[in-house]
Amino acid sequence: MRFLRVWMVTATLSAAAATGMQAQEKGAAARPPMGWNSWDAYGLTITEPQFRDNVKVLKTKLLPFGWNYAVIDEGWFFENPQDRETPDKLRYALDPFGRYVPVPERFPSAGGKKVAAAAYATTPKLAATIEETSFTALGDWVHSQGLKFGIHIVRGIPRASVERNLPIADSTFTTTDAADQTDACPWDPTNWGVKDNAAGQAWYDSLLRQYAAWGVDLLKVDCIADHPYKVDEIRMIRRAIDKTGRPIVLSLSPGPTNLSHAEEVGQLANMWRISDDIWDIWAKADTKFPQTVKSQFARVAAWEKYAKPGNWPDADMLPLGELQPSPGWGKPRTSRLTNDEQHTLINLWAMARSPLILGANLTLLNADTLDLLTNKDVIAIDQTSTENAEVLHENDLIVWRAKLPNGRVVLALFNTGDSTLPVNHPLADFDVALAAHCWRLRDLWTHQEFDGDGVACSVGSHLVQRIIRTLRPHQSLLIALE
Repeated sequence: MRFLRVWMVTATLSAAAATGMQAQEKGAAARPPMGWNSWDAYGLTITEPQFRDNVKVLKTKLLPFGWNYAVIDEGWFFENPQDRETPDKLRYALDPFGRYVPVPERFPSAGGKKVAAAAYATTPKLAATIEETSFTALGDWVHSQGLKFGIHIVRGIPRASVERNLPIADSTFTTTDAADQTDACPWDPTNWGVKDNAAGQAWYDSLLRQYAAWGVDLLKVDCIADHPYKVDEIRMIRRAIDKTGRPIVLSLSPGPTNLSHAEEVGQLANMWRISDDIWDIWAKADTKFPQTVKSQFARVAAWEKYAKPGNWPDADMLPLGELQPSPGWGKPRTSRLTNDEQHTLINLWAMARSPLILGANLTLLNADTLDLLTNKDVIAIDQTSTENAEVLHENDLIVWRAKLPNGRVVLALFNTGDSTLPVNHPLADFDVALAAHCWRLRDLWTHQEFDGDGVACSVGSHLVQRIIRTLRPHQSLLIALE
């Protein structure tokens, strides 16, 4: 009988995850987006064969659990991405209207028709080929796999297009009319900012028409959410997306997005980064780039109240598994996070309802990482839970509580310290309402019920049992109260 009850609860949680996945299909980010992004394993260098190989694994091994976005990150328009650190050497692929297009040598299905160069008033310093290429065929193929297609851009307008003063599609404007050549992204050499005027809106309208035609389902826009925060450009992009009629998820990067902008970005975007880039580091002495797993606890606690259908504060990608052959930061490697730290990362992201975007090289996915990503109960928390909150922060102990459909409660207990941590708390300390029956506590990773200390009954108004456990450094527990 006990086995049947546990099986029924597991089935309910799994069904809740499936319901969340179906709801996600009905609009732009009705649930926190889940999927894969090329940056953590391939950086600027991803090619079409590599992308297709990862998408095939995404389809067969992760799509059944809800991981359905496949995103090409930065640099798909570079002919020579290895020269990114020496910008004067970069060679770009542009279309006749000044928009970046995929490099055919890297993305063969994009086509490869070069267009004769126009006569320019001056000799451009930035090397570029004018191509009639697109991601349409690749987007169609991703969709044929039952997946959604995403790309990354940096806000603004290509400097190479401005040098050539190319026309903006379906308008009377040119790129020099739209470009703000006093506004450069501090860390990116490719683009100028865009003026908040009719020409600027025409630029973004042309860009989003192009992306909608390619079948883009998620657009990650960089250098726009923080350092600097460019709300005028966010508004123009939002308008341009709405004009296409396509439900494209708008993802803003990098963080940390300032909390003072929470209401504003929630009206304009579907997900936005709450920190700078996260990598496979638990903690470090300084607070400079990159951010660490431990540093996310305070951020997700501050932002969680803004999570709702269509709006998801983004704790960044999951730097798990194999980060190779050319990660966006550091040397090729296996994730340096320990097993406990990886579970803690997943538990925290799920309890905070962050988007779940994996960075691993999926072609090298091993059984342990696959198990980490395919726990239906954990996915159900990320996709369907409500009333999520940090309910206790006591030195190194942090506890989150969330509610699942049918009144079930989930607790996540985290040891953020470097020493073993004894936990001895009544459930009332975790803002869990008393029930008229006995709670049974089940570990959602081991799928085992707790013995002895795991039975918490209420008698009248008094809770007569406690959670008594010992947590290893950086360990967490994810517990369902049933």
